[in-house]
Amino acid sequence: MCYSSAKSASKDGQRALNKAVIVLLVPPVGLMAFGVGFAFRYGKLRDDEPKDEFSSRESASRDAR
Repeated sequence: MCYSSAKSASKDGQRALNKAVIVLLVPPVGLMAFGVGFAFRYGKLRDDEPKDEFSSRESASRDAR
């Protein structure tokens, strides 16, 4: 029903609907892009962290024995 009513609208009405769809899509797509970018950046920073903390725990537990 929505498609048929949009198709029967005037050319100006169809352009307005197309612009409205684009305007409504921009925020969710932008937030998703930001979230994916943040996740990749956080993952890269986490991969670059030194692994000394874990190895120092192992050596501390060995020293306690």
